[in-house]
Amino acid sequence: MDANAPLLFFDSGVGGLSVLEPTRALLPNAPIVYAADSAGFPYGRRSEAEIASRVPALLGRLVERFDPRLAVIACNTASTIALEHVRSALDLPVVGTVPAIKPAAEISKTRVIGVLGTEATVRQPYVDDLAGKFAADCTLIRHGSPELVELAEAKLAGEDVGVGSVKAALQSMFDAANGERIDTIVLACTHFPLLVDELRAAFPGVTYVDGGPGIARRVAWLSREQPWPAERPPGIVVFTAPAREPLLGSLATYGLEEVQFL
Repeated sequence: MDANAPLLFFDSGVGGLSVLEPTRALLPNAPIVYAADSAGFPYGRRSEAEIASRVPALLGRLVERFDPRLAVIACNTASTIALEHVRSALDLPVVGTVPAIKPAAEISKTRVIGVLGTEATVRQPYVDDLAGKFAADCTLIRHGSPELVELAEAKLAGEDVGVGSVKAALQSMFDAANGERIDTIVLACTHFPLLVDELRAAFPGVTYVDGGPGIARRVAWLSREQPWPAERPPGIVVFTAPAREPLLGSLATYGLEEVQFL
């Protein structure tokens, strides 16, 4: 394994940063390529057929350009729809992102769990399977929120995101039957941990769970005993459409300093 072979992270936008950050903590010198399909954003409003064809095609081009040691689909929507398509198309390890329903069920006291994701993710049969395996005794209240995805993107682009806007985006989840008993929410979109401070301020009595740390541990395990550079190289961010200038400054704080386009 070439020590300079990067880890490739893929998302529709900036949400995958919530997976990149805990991975950086475990693998501080890992070369990173972060790809944001800004031309296809947001995935939550696209059809399953479009995502199933678009994601493997883009990842194929990225793998050809950067020759990564492994790829992370740091997007719940893309993972629940296209993960198997990608794995069959690429000859390298591919880590997907799944809703953290199992750990949420392990900590919920009221047995009422919110599953907060994109509209596309929360309706997937994959969520039904996870619920049946790990949360059969729980009531799951699903809520798709394209507004929160946009708010996360706006926050990373330097805009002021108020707690009131975040609360309004979630209120109907708590207004649903049994919604007042929700004590745990699965952040089933990688964008949403970027808003965890606002979420906690809006609904302070709730525990928020996301899959980022678990994915980071999986990446570290898959790359165990592989060589890394002696020092961390500058990270690369790849867009499929032009990005807003303030966003580039935020990405630099994550070590993504070189900008490319696909």
